[in-house]
Amino acid sequence: MTTAPTQPEKGADPLRRLLLMRWFAVAGQLALIVAARPLFDIELPLAPMLAIVALLAGFNLATRRRLAHGGAVADGELFAQFCVDITALTLLLFFSGGGANPLVSLYLPGIAIAAVVLPGRFAWSIVALSVLAYSLLVFVNIPLPVPDAERATRLHLAGMWLIFVASAALIAWFVARMAAAIRSRDLELAAAREEALRNERVVALGSLAAGAAHELGTPLATMAILAGELARNAGDNAEMREDLALLREQVEHCKGIITGLAARAGQTRAEGGRALALDRWLEQVVARWRQLRPHAEAKVSLHGTATAPQVVGEATLEQALLNLFNNAADAGDGEVDIAAEWDSERLRIEIRDHGPGFDENALLQAGRAFFTTREEGTGIGLFLAHAAVERLGGRIALANRAGGGAVTRVELPLEGILAT
Repeated sequence: MTTAPTQPEKGADPLRRLLLMRWFAVAGQLALIVAARPLFDIELPLAPMLAIVALLAGFNLATRRRLAHGGAVADGELFAQFCVDITALTLLLFFSGGGANPLVSLYLPGIAIAAVVLPGRFAWSIVALSVLAYSLLVFVNIPLPVPDAERATRLHLAGMWLIFVASAALIAWFVARMAAAIRSRDLELAAAREEALRNERVVALGSLAAGAAHELGTPLATMAILAGELARNAGDNAEMREDLALLREQVEHCKGIITGLAARAGQTRAEGGRALALDRWLEQVVARWRQLRPHAEAKVSLHGTATAPQVVGEATLEQALLNLFNNAADAGDGEVDIAAEWDSERLRIEIRDHGPGFDENALLQAGRAFFTTREEGTGIGLFLAHAAVERLGGRIALANRAGGGAVTRVELPLEGILAT
């Protein structure tokens, strides 16, 4: 049985991305602090700055453990995470020139990301804190010891370029990931809405089927009586007697289906029938279809790469396969090729017909709406087949064959029908 996609805990994904970004920030800050003396000939107060980076790394480790424990991440917690980053950046800038340090532009990526992941009041609070910190750094800081003004200008311009590149990359990466997550969520919501609509149709069809089963009992009984009387009056007409015998057999099949409909509907797998080997169960489904379509011709191939497991076939799955067999027979004048193979985990069935194949509309709409290519068809059979197979975690794919005709592929995890 399929289940809805597992939704991540609220706020966990943004916090994971913040965690990753903070590791990059810690690595970059450490590299710049260590390289300041040998590369730029700038003396920095290493002890306090390295202590700040170490504390930030420790906070990130604590955040990682917090994520490992699971649970929703509240907006207030995300806001606190941003505040920690602002505080760490402000302290590092205080010891390295304050507002004159080109790294001051690193406030902007945090503001942009906060605007994406936080509600308005928290996002504006991040803006206010960043502006306040920047303003304080203009007046309160430890200047960078760069006596050569021209060299200081070159370093400043190079730093601005570097920070622009880093900021642009961070913002683009984070926003792109968030946009992808939003698109994925929208697709999941659309799929859930489509599944809900389909389930509503299935329930409606179930109600109609129950009413139809009750109403068909009387006309089928009348047909059986009339067929019996016609058989008695057929005399020596062997051909007519044979046709009437077939008619009575089909009426009995219909009565059997209707009689068992209420009994089989709603049963659990354990109550739905006895356990059979997978190949034996498939043989029984094909044999039942042949009884319903005595004039159809089917070539059947059953084989697996593992020993056939014991399964309990659900009534809805059996009916889905019968519908697919019937559709193939209708399309190809009764000629059908059925090939089934399995391994230890999955069952794959290919149903090939010798008809004209599917048109583009059939390939796009089949399983999503009532759609048929036959004038007398309703499209209900294929719709219900899709619903039954997908409910068990499988899928149905339609395609056209290179040599003509169509092929319907059913792929089903065995877990949903294994005998327990």
